Amino acid sequence: MPASQHSTVFRKGSKTYYFSSFFFPRAVRNDVYVLYGFVRIADNLVDDQRVDKEAFYRFRFMYEQVVKTGEPCKDPIIDSFVELQKRKQFEQEWVDAFLDSMEQDLDFRPCEIIEDSIRYMYGSAEVIGLFMAKVMDLVPESYHYAAMLGRAMQYINFLRDIEEDNRLGRRYIPLKYSNLQSLSKTYVESHQEQFEMFIKSELQRYMQWQRSAAEGYRFIPRRYRIPIMTAADMYCWTARMIQKNPMVVYEKKVKPSKFRIIRRALAHLFNVASGCSL
Repeated sequence: MPASQHSTVFRKGSKTYYFSSFFFPRAVRNDVYVLYGFVRIADNLVDDQRVDKEAFYRFRFMYEQVVKTGEPCKDPIIDSFVELQKRKQFEQEWVDAFLDSMEQDLDFRPCEIIEDSIRYMYGSAEVIGLFMAKVMDLVPESYHYAAMLGRAMQYINFLRDIEEDNRLGRRYIPLKYSNLQSLSKTYVESHQEQFEMFIKSELQRYMQWQRSAAEGYRFIPRRYRIPIMTAADMYCWTARMIQKNPMVVYEKKVKPSKFRIIRRALAHLFNVASGCSL
């Protein structure tokens, strides 16, 4: 599949990652397109309003057959990813964990405690950070931090997408030890003060993970660090918007503009950007 087709899949899935990736060198950028093409297609199969279980299982079976036999399946998304997996030596367990998390969404059970959320995020987000570390040829010492960055970003997605997940019958934010019984809009509107306090405490959890991830930036060559830090900063910006008005998650999907993303990347390019904070 030409890089332009991979980039189209990527752009439809994540504006933040897509525009941040412009600042990778071309070879790395093309590998990022292949990686995100694969994960976005798998994610879309389980996140559409009409989930197609058969399509997901067919996608997974085709991938597993290519890995097992070494024969292309003529699906360019899968074939390109398997080539990338072999070339960059992705651990098979990481790919399996990703597909397992996607499969979990087909028959989803709400996350009641944070350990439930973390188990899901390992496959849905932490391994994406590990893939990226491999794409950039980072040293193994960086892997913990790469996984933490994936976890931090995913948790902001969970907070941002509460209403969207409500429509899908899913809840990734644990409530067991909170003073809330539900995240439905109707319930939250009658418990708004408790909800706002809860969201602000969950944002602090995100910041703890983000600070841990940022300690690993030292392992990333500067040319690669610019897009990584830009994407992380945009998630931090999203967190700040939610902190200012937690109820916004029921009104719209909070996302930075293309201009904001590129402006931030340029600030990093010229060493004038500050760190992430709430």
